[in-house]
Amino acid sequence: MPDPSTLFVIIVFSAVGLAAFRRGKRESNIICLLLGIALMVYPYFVEGLTLNLLIGAALSAAVWYTW
Repeated sequence: MPDPSTLFVIIVFSAVGLAAFRRGKRESNIICLLLGIALMVYPYFVEGLTLNLLIGAALSAAVWYTW
């Protein structure tokens, strides 16, 4: 079980991923859809707060750019 700060980061980035996924699906934007899936799935494969923050921030920036 991750510590509370890591868990919070995972929940926040997963929520951003869900929003990107829904928007990508609604607007048929495949890039936004795939970025949303990546944001929801990557925490299962990454351990640690710093790495979660870096990957989540990079993917979220990509979503912001394509939004």
